[in-house]
Amino acid sequence: MVKGNKNIKIDMPKAAKNIIDTLRNAGFEAYIVGGCVRDSILLRNPMDWDITTSAKPADVKKLFKRTIDTGIEHGTVTVMAGKEGYEVTTYRLDGKYDDHRHPKEVEFTPSLLEDLKRRDFTINAMAYNDEDGLIDEFDGISDIENKVIRCVGDANKRFDEDALRIMRAIRFSAQLSYDIEEKTKEAASALANTLEYISKERIQTELVKLITSDNPGKLLDMYQMGISKVILPELDVCMECEQETPHHAYTVGIHIIESVKNIRNNKVLRLCMLLHDIAKPLTKSIDDDGIAHFYGHDEKSAIMAGKILKNLKFDNNTIKKVCNLIKYHDILMTEDLNFENVRYAIYLVGKDNFEDLLEVKRADMLAQSTYQRKEKEEKLQQLADIYKEIIKRGDCLSLKELAVTGKDIMENGIGQGEKIGIILHNMLEDVLKCPEHNDKDYLIKNMQQYIF
Repeated sequence: MVKGNKNIKIDMPKAAKNIIDTLRNAGFEAYIVGGCVRDSILLRNPMDWDITTSAKPADVKKLFKRTIDTGIEHGTVTVMAGKEGYEVTTYRLDGKYDDHRHPKEVEFTPSLLEDLKRRDFTINAMAYNDEDGLIDEFDGISDIENKVIRCVGDANKRFDEDALRIMRAIRFSAQLSYDIEEKTKEAASALANTLEYISKERIQTELVKLITSDNPGKLLDMYQMGISKVILPELDVCMECEQETPHHAYTVGIHIIESVKNIRNNKVLRLCMLLHDIAKPLTKSIDDDGIAHFYGHDEKSAIMAGKILKNLKFDNNTIKKVCNLIKYHDILMTEDLNFENVRYAIYLVGKDNFEDLLEVKRADMLAQSTYQRKEKEEKLQQLADIYKEIIKRGDCLSLKELAVTGKDIMENGIGQGEKIGIILHNMLEDVLKCPEHNDKDYLIKNMQQYIF
């Protein structure tokens, strides 16, 4: 029997305690394990309460009325308590890993210690029940106190078994504000290339958790450890691309990371900043004065971002929103602002997206040098003020807000099919310039001027 620390008490859900009590009363060992133990110690609310037990899956199914075979070949049965499910997994040993992700086979064991040995990090290898207290054979508590991510046992073996653990190490480091222990970091770097074996969906999940953590600056660690070279090689190119211009103080890559840190914690916004300048190395040119220019990088970055996000299996809606913001992130930067060009910009970006664009512009600016910072801040404020006034006045900003519809045009015998669409767009262009023209009588009366 592994000795536990009874000085630590964890308040687990009643259903989880009932499952553990039922298993123990039937003569089996049972503990909550992994992330729920870690989060409870950190005074965080666990997302899931997983249970590990010496009972075989068949024994678990006999003891509980409602179960689901969620991963029975690996010893996992989900026990339902009302609408909540609790994964109950038999102590196991993992066999040989053939694909750097999944064990070829698993073997059940009566030993809790053997089960904990196969887990990824010390902070995730603790178990608990009320009777025995905290089981912490790998000193996870010390690593929590010292804010360290450290592999259980041999780090090279842990990462070679499951390459996704490399991404999990950097992700936990970001989420918890922990440092990765040196041997763990060295092993992750040495085996970073094995991430090629991991599905894009899994990579996406870990990347999103990293950038939407409180420490998205850990992207720099991801680069330094050689991880981005495998999962996002475009970022590595940016890290090595200098920006010879007074407007910038960093390489493209460092500018990108700083901009991610500067924006609100939102998946779309942080993905936007991660990829907003991703095409800069491809568009770089140097003028006769030695100043760098990146003409067209916004549109090309949007195209590249779309391909990257699609490759990482992001949903179409996320891709569309991110690429739209990237495409227009530099809009109005070199123009004098007025109501007409701001209305047109809102039309292009979309009224529902414009406040996000303002955030993107601010994050981008804050990641630049302080050159002309005051002027840039004033212009951004002017843009925001004009936008608010346009919204307050209710100016027409899209076809659906136009006072005339395609049906109105048809009823006046002017056109049909594609011609109607052309007329409506010409009307909208006029209304964006002169919002007072968004009047049905005016537009119908002047219909002929829009037919060209």
